[in-house]
Amino acid sequence: MCAVLLLTGCAKEFNQVYKSDNYQYKYEYAKECFARGKYTRAISILEGIVTMLKGSQNGQECLYMLAMAEYNNKDYETAAEYFRKYYSSYPQGDYAELAKFFVGQSLFMSTPEPRLDQSQTLSAITAFQEYLDIYPMAVKKQDAQDRLFALQDKLVTKELHSAQLYYDLGNYFGNCNSGGESNFLACIITAENALKDYPYSSLREDFSVLLMKSKFELAENSIEAKRMERYQDAEDECYGFINEFPDSKNKALAEKFIEKCRKYTKGIGESESDN
Repeated sequence: MCAVLLLTGCAKEFNQVYKSDNYQYKYEYAKECFARGKYTRAISILEGIVTMLKGSQNGQECLYMLAMAEYNNKDYETAAEYFRKYYSSYPQGDYAELAKFFVGQSLFMSTPEPRLDQSQTLSAITAFQEYLDIYPMAVKKQDAQDRLFALQDKLVTKELHSAQLYYDLGNYFGNCNSGGESNFLACIITAENALKDYPYSSLREDFSVLLMKSKFELAENSIEAKRMERYQDAEDECYGFINEFPDSKNKALAEKFIEKCRKYTKGIGESESDN
């Protein structure tokens, strides 16, 4: 019964504040709600007064608090918009640097898992890079850099999933011109681009394995006119893999591919010399 009465009393108080024309009274109530973690109530009040308080002594704090309330309430897309609005309205404001950081942080919190579209990830990267450019000695410099590395890892993982998909499609003719060639070529191109764009990625070995396997399969599935060149390319790739990852669990696979490639290239070479 006491709990019901308390809730009823709180709801009554909120309704009184919400209907009030006293903006200062509303602002102080919203601050109290925010401090107590009642973010939904704080948002309801702040949304109604933020425009009215613009230009006043409490205007910028009101807008920043609204943005933080949305962030703490896990509505990250709305939070990002309010943080952007704060920075646009008060570029020299008391919370300008933090607002700029939280644009990126809000976008970071709403990025999807790597298999999905990464447009939001790219937007978050741009936001953090802008923050570091504007504030090179930023209070949250390390946090921003850590987020950038995490976001780049998502993009790399996305590329790895794409390369793996192409490899797994293999000889699926519905996606190829002939013999599964375009699937393996697509895997090679995707892996090579990822290694070029992210040379220090922790997933470098994973891309290299796919690259090695795809080049071998490409040679295996090629027309006769292209096989020699492609077996030689696959063999070179395998040697490069062993040199870069001498302790890899896939070293034996690379050696197996080298042996198979050499059987073809050596056999053709001997046949030509006999002629």
